[in-house]
Amino acid sequence: MLPDIRIVLVNTSHTGNIGSAARAMKTMGLSSLYLVEPVSEPDGKSSALAAGAGDVLANAIIVDSLEEAVKDCGLVVGTSARSRTLPWPMLSPRECGEKLVVEAKEYPVALVFGRENNGLSNEELQQCHFHVCIPANPDYSSLNIAAAVQTLCYEIRVNHLDIEAAKFAPSVEAEYPRNEDLERFYVHLEKTLQQTSFIVENHPGIVMTKLRRLFNRARPEKQELNILRGILSSIDKLTDTIGKGKD
Repeated sequence: MLPDIRIVLVNTSHTGNIGSAARAMKTMGLSSLYLVEPVSEPDGKSSALAAGAGDVLANAIIVDSLEEAVKDCGLVVGTSARSRTLPWPMLSPRECGEKLVVEAKEYPVALVFGRENNGLSNEELQQCHFHVCIPANPDYSSLNIAAAVQTLCYEIRVNHLDIEAAKFAPSVEAEYPRNEDLERFYVHLEKTLQQTSFIVENHPGIVMTKLRRLFNRARPEKQELNILRGILSSIDKLTDTIGKGKD
């Protein structure tokens, strides 16, 4: 669980949305749910739609204002689908997930969702350090609360898992060949391609230029370059054998 990342729902009108949001949270490993002035408190419909996330719903904290819900938070991100007269620092969903996970190590953080019909008010959005917008289809960008919660909680989980995986990843740094080694490889490659008649010695065209671009883009590591040199050497031996057979 990520207990220091709280999901805040403001003035939710449909109790079923509260239950669905709780379910979306739990599937992504979040458990801290705050409800700001819900039109109706969680009920049987909430519980039904929460499914196996009844614990998240049961532990939800109900408060009277957004200010109270985030007063101890060091980072507050508000969801917004509308462009504002006053530009506000914006995050993409991926950036939002990363920022929340990183800063949750230091203090509680909050991701705030507004009303079903008109989102967060300008005053509420001004209590947020950043805004995040889900880049939905511009021709039909309507997301219900649970879908929006699921989408952004997924980004939180992905970033959390990346950080956890990095802790156990082997710290092996790639060793890259020197430029002179690459040049020897290109000379070897060109010679081998001439022996196999893939390119003509006096009319090589731009094949080698394109191959240089390919390998420079791939940037082979030292061991990988050694493998490539070994492959070329095996081709050289084969062509020598075939050539001697013809003689």
